Amino acid sequence: MKKTRHIIKTVESDSIAYELELMPGDELLTINDNVIKDVFDYHFLVNDEYLEILIRKSDGEEWTLEIEKEYQEELGIVFENEFMDEYRSCQNKCIFCFVDQMPKGMRDTLYFKDDDSRLSFLQGNYITMTNVKDEDLERIIKYHLSPINISFHTTNPKLRCQMLNNRFAGDVFAKVQRLYEAGIEMNGQIVLCKGVNDGEELERSINDLQEYLPLLKSLSVVPVGLTKFRAGLYPLASFTSEDALAVLTIIHRWQQQLLAKKQSRFVYGSDEWYVLARLPIPSEADYEEYPQLENGVGMLRILETEITTAIKARAGDVRKHKISIATGKLAYQFIAKYITMIKVKYPNVEVAIYAIENQFFGKEITVSGLLTGQDIISQLKGKALGECLLLPVNMLRAGEQTFLDDITVTAVSDALQIPIRIVETHGADLVANVLLESTNLEHKRRQIYEQTNSSSCRTT
Repeated sequence: MKKTRHIIKTVESDSIAYELELMPGDELLTINDNVIKDVFDYHFLVNDEYLEILIRKSDGEEWTLEIEKEYQEELGIVFENEFMDEYRSCQNKCIFCFVDQMPKGMRDTLYFKDDDSRLSFLQGNYITMTNVKDEDLERIIKYHLSPINISFHTTNPKLRCQMLNNRFAGDVFAKVQRLYEAGIEMNGQIVLCKGVNDGEELERSINDLQEYLPLLKSLSVVPVGLTKFRAGLYPLASFTSEDALAVLTIIHRWQQQLLAKKQSRFVYGSDEWYVLARLPIPSEADYEEYPQLENGVGMLRILETEITTAIKARAGDVRKHKISIATGKLAYQFIAKYITMIKVKYPNVEVAIYAIENQFFGKEITVSGLLTGQDIISQLKGKALGECLLLPVNMLRAGEQTFLDDITVTAVSDALQIPIRIVETHGADLVANVLLESTNLEHKRRQIYEQTNSSSCRTT
């Protein structure tokens, strides 16, 4: 992506920028005579209580504006390019990269592999650090940008080079040490590949990374996602139930040791491990403050907690209607449990739950966030769907009404001849939608790890 100028996209109402009559199309040139390289510079510079900003209006006229404000008060500007610089693509060829497992013919953005520290700071994306140069580290430290989320995968330098297919990938730990010494908070993840970085290598990685506590606040372990489009790629096998149990045995042992020694469980397994191992999802206390929620760790636990709370606050009634829910195979048994909980107070509400098999990417992909519109249509055509169909928001592109295959919600609704309601990630929203009550239509979601970014080498 070409480097862009800092063009204003929108101005928030009742903001400082609004009062100064800044408009979409205006260009920010400098702040206090400093040229803004990227979003790091911008966020750091606008914190000051006194600013002089240079603006070029859309007609070419330049304005110098003096601003007195509260410390860290925002100006209320949204830029066309939120990173205020060109995107940095991933330089690795990871053996588990999800982008490399995508079929041809999808939209271009799904093939872009990001590995940008700005995404880590702004959106919580995980980066491999192979793109981070000395000047980037200095800027992170100077601006004290945290947390920085890092895809470690292994602490064995030779193995990391092999897994990322990058001869410089083993140099990451000197960079992590610099962040640690500078007091920068971090989170880590390991994408586990069977027979590669599991077993003794996983033990080594956890042992090495726990030394960065408390600044490395948490570490998630997630299973590699394998699609059916792996021809010519590194041979990887799926984890079995026995494998999942072995992984969780390692994680649980380390949690007990570190909780006693450092007052933090530190390392967490994603929800998929528990489902695969046929073990109960841990209690809420076991997730502490849910540090890895957006990486698929504790999502099912917090959802049940939210649903339980929402149901307790209701008296129940005899309303009667029929609806349907479509979800991924991973969540099916849990959605069924939640519906049973709701029906205790609303016994006349009938809900048909459909587990959609991922025929597009392959049946081993079981999360709802990677389902496509075409699979939903083909598998629900002719089914009894009741008055409406509920779909989770994580099936859609963030802020849009489009599935991964570019089929829209409207197209699915038309094909199935059924109204569709999009359910937000909070458990209370599921309860409200099951009861056909009005909900907030602004779609916000907790990103599960299959959707966070391609720097973790699975998908954008």
